[in-house]
Amino acid sequence: MNKFEGKIAIMGGGSWATALAHLFLRNCDHILWYMRRDDRIAEFKTTRHNPAYLSDIEFPVDRITFSSDINYICREADAIVLVMPSPYFKAHTTKLTADISDKIIVSAVKGIVPGDNELVTDYMHRCFGVSHEKMLVVSGPTHAEEIALNRPSYLTVGCSDRELAKQFAGSLASPSLHTIISSDVEGIEYAGVLKNVYAIASGIVHGLKMGDNFLAMLVSNAVREMQRFIGTLYPDNSRNICDSVYLGDLLVTSYSRFSRNHNFGSMIGKGYSVTAARMEMEQTAEGYYGTNCIHEINNLWHVEMPILDCVYDILYRRKSPERAMRALASSLR
Repeated sequence: MNKFEGKIAIMGGGSWATALAHLFLRNCDHILWYMRRDDRIAEFKTTRHNPAYLSDIEFPVDRITFSSDINYICREADAIVLVMPSPYFKAHTTKLTADISDKIIVSAVKGIVPGDNELVTDYMHRCFGVSHEKMLVVSGPTHAEEIALNRPSYLTVGCSDRELAKQFAGSLASPSLHTIISSDVEGIEYAGVLKNVYAIASGIVHGLKMGDNFLAMLVSNAVREMQRFIGTLYPDNSRNICDSVYLGDLLVTSYSRFSRNHNFGSMIGKGYSVTAARMEMEQTAEGYYGTNCIHEINNLWHVEMPILDCVYDILYRRKSPERAMRALASSLR
């Protein structure tokens, strides 16, 4: 598999951005890296570690061009890998004035643009004129923390241009990271949003101590709910909801101790208020925002989504987690 030969830019300084940068530097001589804080960049250059995330990874900083100037990084790059948390995505991209319409855009956001309720690829097409043929998505059951530990991991690269997807996948592949090619860009993006919503639900179940039997039932219903929603918005007979980028990512996000969305839900199940749980989280639980976005989108489509509705009632209507989950239990099949 040939690797992408252009200059790759990482946009974001969190754990997922750090893990992806670690992967790219195994295959690329040099990368560009946008971080918004100059003090973090200075510390990174001095210590050779990201001072805030995955700080056990040592980086060859001489092979990285850092900058807090988003326009400089985007002008210099051939491929721009978006890894900002979705709630802050627009705050970064509204500063972008450089022409990126001819660039390769890669979304690793696993979220939806709040307020606009748009997929990242649709937002980039509308606001920056990037053609859908030049946009890729990267997703799958892969926690940043396990990439840092070089544990076996799997990522799916989605693009309508299969050859471009293969080239970009070649820049990620390593003995511990395996890549899969897909053309289901929209399905992968929506799955990346929905699995965070369902991970919050699984966390609430864990916090309420409702048991493994009910959790298994919840997750098996969640994958069917995911299939109904994505299949309604983007019908595709070739999509297999059991593939790792859908079911696999749902499972790892619902069960893993590394899952911030599961941990967020668990706190709510244990009695934290939604506000207190959000304040307690050191990282963004994207499912909180994704729940509202998908709920608003589904007001137009009316797909049967009892798990989403339950999570929405708990997070936004302040319904009792225990009562909401008990009511949900009667509707699961």
